Amino acid sequence: MNPELIALLMFGLLVAGLFMGHPLAFVLGGTAVLTAFIVDKPMVLGITINRIFGDVLDNYTLIAIPLFVLMARFLSDSGVTDRMFETLRLMLGRVRGGLALAVVFISILLAATTGIIGASITVMGVMALRPMLQYGYAPTLTSGVIAASGCLGILIPPSIMLILMASYSPLSVGELFAGAMVPGLLLGLSYAAYVLVISVLRPEMAPAVEPDEKVGRGELARMLLVEALPPLVLIFGILGSLLAGIATATEASAIGAALALLIVVARGRFRLGTFYGAMLETGRTSAMILFIIVGATAFTGVFNITGGLRATQDLIRTLDMEPWMLVTVMMVIVFILGAFMDWTGIVLLSFPIFLPIVQEMPDINLLWFVVLMAVVLQTSFLTPPFGYALFYLRAIAPKDLRTGAIVRGVLPFIGLILAMCLLVVWFPALVTWLPDALYTR
Repeated sequence: MNPELIALLMFGLLVAGLFMGHPLAFVLGGTAVLTAFIVDKPMVLGITINRIFGDVLDNYTLIAIPLFVLMARFLSDSGVTDRMFETLRLMLGRVRGGLALAVVFISILLAATTGIIGASITVMGVMALRPMLQYGYAPTLTSGVIAASGCLGILIPPSIMLILMASYSPLSVGELFAGAMVPGLLLGLSYAAYVLVISVLRPEMAPAVEPDEKVGRGELARMLLVEALPPLVLIFGILGSLLAGIATATEASAIGAALALLIVVARGRFRLGTFYGAMLETGRTSAMILFIIVGATAFTGVFNITGGLRATQDLIRTLDMEPWMLVTVMMVIVFILGAFMDWTGIVLLSFPIFLPIVQEMPDINLLWFVVLMAVVLQTSFLTPPFGYALFYLRAIAPKDLRTGAIVRGVLPFIGLILAMCLLVVWFPALVTWLPDALYTR
């Protein structure tokens, strides 16, 4: 079987497995095994297994994933997020769209301390969804701002996605964290700007709310300072040690987990039961990610050895396009894949194909390309039919909030993500300035 047919066979089996509803990790691994036997080359599986155990699972950088997951769970157990949202609700309630703005600001803070999408959306949904609906906020705006803001965790450092991207590219984690910092923060601020515009143009969608409690401005400022200080210490402890070159990503994740545990203890929230639950959740989440990594490694290993990878790259090269057009085609492919696959699978499948081609383009900065792809992957959580943020929100939403309203609510935020992609294309310095300032000597 020639390489072109092998590529079609593997992608056909992958699509069929996904539409049959099987887990991505098993679809990827199963496709690799079936293809190896169909093309009568079962020996490639031995080479792939050696690669899994010799290269992938021995990757020191990947240790940061369970540590950051553990840190996120500790921070959730500390109760910091709940009390900060309550403080911002009291501060911004009288402002039109104030509760939605509080969701955006808390989500940015959560993104900079957790990087776990499911946790961010669940926490914000439990805290803010019902109050916003009860105070008269439009269901579309409420669901859209919670779902989109909760997805900032895969872009704003420390992000598990950026760690995985770094481990499968020539870039360091520090470079990717620095490159994604400005686009991530700008995207979060664009969500806040959208809320403000909606509150002016459509005030009935984001009404002002008179809080029940009467708390003075001075007391509110003190409450905000007290509640914001622990997560800010956590952020500076992680990113400061990493960007300053004091610690690697793995070491910084350990610092973050230790600081988060100290916050839990200092607030008197430490319990053996919750500690045990945090360990179990960390194990489950990390195992899910690593299973996908193993499956994707098997898929790309067979894909590469049987010639499908080279055939796909040659096909892209024969398009004979300008570099910017080729990058556009790649981003469109990533956007379409995001409607059907998890970001983990997209990164692990596309990097072996795209990165060698991008490195051949003299005018394309690899860091800029990877961060641009990270911005596009924000949409993978929001685009139906398989947007994970939609399912997370649906699981905690009241029954009278229709799924159609949730889908309509995220559409403007998908537009804002695409607008941010254009901004990154027009102003590459948004990505390259901070890494150049930190790492160029």
